[in-house]
Amino acid sequence: MRFDLIDLRLFLAVVEAGSITHGAGVANLSLAAASERLRGMEDKGGVQLLARGRRGVTTTAAGEALAHHARLVLRQMEHLHGELGEYARGLRASIRLLANTAAITEFLPDRLGRWLEVHPQTDIDLKERQSSDIVKAVSGGLAEIGIISDAVDATGLRLIPFAIDRLVAVVAKNHPLAEARQIGFTDLLDHAFTGLAEGSALQDHIEGQAARIGRRISYRLRVRSFEDVCRLAAQDVGVGIVPQTAARRCRRTTAISALRLTDKWATRRLSICLRPNEDLSPLARDLVEHLGNFKPD
Repeated sequence: MRFDLIDLRLFLAVVEAGSITHGAGVANLSLAAASERLRGMEDKGGVQLLARGRRGVTTTAAGEALAHHARLVLRQMEHLHGELGEYARGLRASIRLLANTAAITEFLPDRLGRWLEVHPQTDIDLKERQSSDIVKAVSGGLAEIGIISDAVDATGLRLIPFAIDRLVAVVAKNHPLAEARQIGFTDLLDHAFTGLAEGSALQDHIEGQAARIGRRISYRLRVRSFEDVCRLAAQDVGVGIVPQTAARRCRRTTAISALRLTDKWATRRLSICLRPNEDLSPLARDLVEHLGNFKPD
C-alpha cells in the first residue's frame, strides 16, 4: 500500500470539507482527478475509506485510521521543513491556522505581517471558520493552531489569550436609533439588516443568536466587508453589526453611529487554541508566542 503526499493532503481536505468537490478545490485538483485518486487509494488499500451520501462524504473506520496517520505524516513533514528551512534555500514551510471572522479581519493582518516579514520561507494557510468548527478541527488534528471566541466549549484544548472583540450595531446618523448609546439584539431585530455575505463565520454566529430566541434576520443586502456594511448603514440601507474596531475605523470616512450591544455574547474574548500535548514545529511554536505576546503600536 503506497500513498503519496498529494493523496494524503487530498484525503484530509475531503474529510474536513465533508465533500469531494470542496476537498478537490482545496487541494487544487479537478473533481475528476480527485475522484480518481480517492478510488485509487481505496483500491490500493482494498478497503472503503469514505462513505458517500447525498449530502457529502463521511469517513469509515478505516478512513478515520488513515486520516489519523495522514495528519501525523504531514505534521512530520512540516517539522522537517521548519527545521531545515534555515539551511535549505527554496524549501518552504507552511503552518495551518484557522480563525473566526473578527480575528482574520481585525487582528491578524498586522500580527501575521510582522511575523512573516522575518520568516520569508514560511507560508500561512489561513482559513475562516466558526469557532465551534475550529475547536473540532484542532482537536481532530486538522489544524495546528486556531483562534476562537469564548462563546464555544474548548474543553481539552490549551488556550492562550489573544484579543477582546466587542461587537457594535452601526446605523445612519439620521436613523431613529442613532441617539441611543446602546441597544439589545432583540430590539435591533425589528429593523432590516445589511450583513456579510453567506459563508462569513461572524454572520453565521449572529444568525445563530437570532435563531436561539426564535427570530430571523431580515436582510436588504449582503456584502463582503465590514467597510461595506458601514457604508451601507450610513446610507440608511440597513443596520449592521461589526466589531468595534471596524466601526471606529469606518467612522473616519462614513457618517455612522455605533451602538454598544448589551448582550453578553457581543463581547467575546478571543484565544489561541492548541492541543495540550501537541508537538508543534519550531516555526509554529514561534508563531504562537508571537501572536500571544503581540503589542500593537
